Amino acid sequence: MLNKLAASELVLNDDGSVYHLNLLPEDIADKILLVGDPDRVPRVSKYFDTVEIKKNKREFYTHTGTLRGERITVMSTGIGTENIDIVMNELDALVNIDLKNKEFKTEHKSLDLFRMGTCGSVNPDIQVDNLLVSENVVGLDGLMHFYSDYKFENEFSKSFLDNFPYANIKPMLYFSDCAPELLDLYKDAKYHGNTATFPGFYAPQGRQLRLKALDDQFLEKLNDLGISNFEMETSAIYGLSKLLGHKAITVNCVIANRRRGEFAADHHASEKMMIEWVLERVIK
Repeated sequence: MLNKLAASELVLNDDGSVYHLNLLPEDIADKILLVGDPDRVPRVSKYFDTVEIKKNKREFYTHTGTLRGERITVMSTGIGTENIDIVMNELDALVNIDLKNKEFKTEHKSLDLFRMGTCGSVNPDIQVDNLLVSENVVGLDGLMHFYSDYKFENEFSKSFLDNFPYANIKPMLYFSDCAPELLDLYKDAKYHGNTATFPGFYAPQGRQLRLKALDDQFLEKLNDLGISNFEMETSAIYGLSKLLGHKAITVNCVIANRRRGEFAADHHASEKMMIEWVLERVIK
């Protein structure tokens, strides 16, 4: 790869900010909280002592400020790994590419990325309104297969691949895990588990409206393979963090147990609990 990037490869806005996120390098902190819903951004930043940056474009909203004397950013990603592909590459560009000259910087900078999300559980023993940390993740969306240098294998991935029964989906699978340097921050979460990241909300998550899903027992079979919960972003966050040299960890509030047909009585209260829990640990 050439060091100088073409204008078509690194697209910038008129003010020099990265195209989708609408951010300049000075707009973000080294610690970044990632949430899906843009409405969740102010629900996080209201806990900050100061807020110096408020920017948005499309579904990408960013607030940067300080908490207990430390600079911190919260950003919405929208839904899905395709959005995470944009977020991760443009965040990395902000710290590791000279945007003015469109050249790679010689000194690499690593970001700490903390996803706060919601998820459903496929394990009947996991209770709603509790937090679950994703230690391992399997992506069923195929994103990381578009990156030539991505390789990952551990005991969980080998066991999952050996026993995964759906031949038409198997080629899309990829795996990753959280940054071990960040795991200790979340050691007191009620649940730690293996997460599946799905490319959709309906059939990929076993839901059926007018279209029939692949298998009525899909979620049960994932649980048999060691999956604890599912959502739509973590596999791309973990996979791209490894390729780009950043550290990432996800904690989700379990708002549904699909095996028991339960949904959180007040998921807004659960979200508030998660935000306060994370902020207390990310910045002491």
